[in-house]
Amino acid sequence: MNTTSINFEPFVEWDNSPFILFTNMGKIRYLNNAAEILFGYVSKKELYDIAVAYAPQNFGYKMTSLSLNYDSFSFHAITVGYENEEEISLRLYNTPRIKSSQKLDKNKLITTDINILLEANISLFKTKNSNQLTLLADQDLPSFKIDQNNFSKILRKSLDSFRASDSINITLKLLIGEHVILEDKKISIIQLSIEANGRYNDTDSEIEMLCTQSQIKSILQEHTIKLEIPLI
Repeated sequence: MNTTSINFEPFVEWDNSPFILFTNMGKIRYLNNAAEILFGYVSKKELYDIAVAYAPQNFGYKMTSLSLNYDSFSFHAITVGYENEEEISLRLYNTPRIKSSQKLDKNKLITTDINILLEANISLFKTKNSNQLTLLADQDLPSFKIDQNNFSKILRKSLDSFRASDSINITLKLLIGEHVILEDKKISIIQLSIEANGRYNDTDSEIEMLCTQSQIKSILQEHTIKLEIPLI
């Protein structure tokens, strides 16, 4: 089959796996939309260095299984390939989201303005804590359905884990270009990020359990808690 006349670029662009074509000097010659989003969280040099480190010894391609994590992005493998000494390509394979076996109880879901719910729980946290706190939230986020009681528990436990921090930074935003599949439907995601210079992890298992019940992905790190919330 003659494929020289086929334009493969749209197929690469539609792929949700980041793809980058570098020059041999580390400059970007091409990247798809998924890679463009990823570059908001990782430097060009770091990904180029990975491509060089895992490149095959001869012309062709090599797939390698490894774990890479950048903010909420998680990858389980990469493919590095080159057909000449002028260009090298890198493709990263997304780690599949773990599908929860627990179904949402839709009777508990209430259409909610998440900004109001977040501010209410922050106010409650402030009554017991004097930490300096900054909030940067997208006020244009649409209302969506959520278990308000369960989500408030998640917020309270998450904020409380930062109770000893001097200052706490909170951001709430829509994750552009990302989605999750729930009940065979493509659902957009918003991310709530709480960050400080350190936190207690004594309630991490409870936070993870509560998040699982609401189909929320929790990313618990030393200085950060990130919650990826589906816009149901």
